Amino acid sequence: MELFDTHFHFYGETSPVEFMNNVRASLAVPPQCEPGTVDRLELLACGADYLESRRAMEFAQVIPDAWFAAGVHPHQAGDHLESPADFSEFRAHPRLAAVGELGLDYFYDHSERTLQRRVLEVFLGLALEWNRPAIIHLRDRDGSDDAYRDAAALLTPFAAAGGRFVIHCFAGTPAWAERFLELGACCGVTGMVTFRRADNIREVLRVIPDDRLLIETDSPYLAPVPHRGEQNHPGYLILIAARIAAERGVPVDRIAALTTANARRFFRIPEPVPAEELS
Repeated sequence: MELFDTHFHFYGETSPVEFMNNVRASLAVPPQCEPGTVDRLELLACGADYLESRRAMEFAQVIPDAWFAAGVHPHQAGDHLESPADFSEFRAHPRLAAVGELGLDYFYDHSERTLQRRVLEVFLGLALEWNRPAIIHLRDRDGSDDAYRDAAALLTPFAAAGGRFVIHCFAGTPAWAERFLELGACCGVTGMVTFRRADNIREVLRVIPDDRLLIETDSPYLAPVPHRGEQNHPGYLILIAARIAAERGVPVDRIAALTTANARRFFRIPEPVPAEELS
């Protein structure tokens, strides 16, 4: 089976090769090995600022089945505007799959909201200019949808201009999911789908069409059950796929196949060359 982790963060505590060796070792032991054998794992390393974007790029340069995204997370919006970095160096890189992680985070408000919106608008412009999809982070305070409403105001003209985007780690309401789906969005589902009290995530899962579903770990955060509370990594993606399969009442290999196909299509990543054709 093939899987595609469409969103993880690499912070460089080990080398990319050692990181992947640990991931592959994890896939070979329970409970990860129980849903089936993962023959290929593709990954997209996401940047939250300039330095992390460079680290993600360097990861993708070393790992054959890895790609990267470059962007500024809303937490870093103020720092970026105070000391702007030149992201143009990433534009022509053959492993650049997306612009991101971008978005609005009104839960923590680490950057002023006006600054978050300004940075999001700038990088959405880059996504259009570079012809890459945008990876969007949205989080709001309980009982509020200001972040979703403000994001929709920017994403609506972006989509009308031909922009493509995924709401990664979608945790909004089904109504907001449908609003973004109408704009052509994909939705990323993380290990939260396995959390006992995360009924809202499973409700959203019901409104996401098969062809708009992406899966991700968002590692090192949000490790799925039974690893909740531990450091997450892409080797746990199979547990997310298995829970989604159970919720949809289909075999896990079906979820693996459709989400991998969705990821390759959305990020415009070519099909891998079969091993026999390389010999």
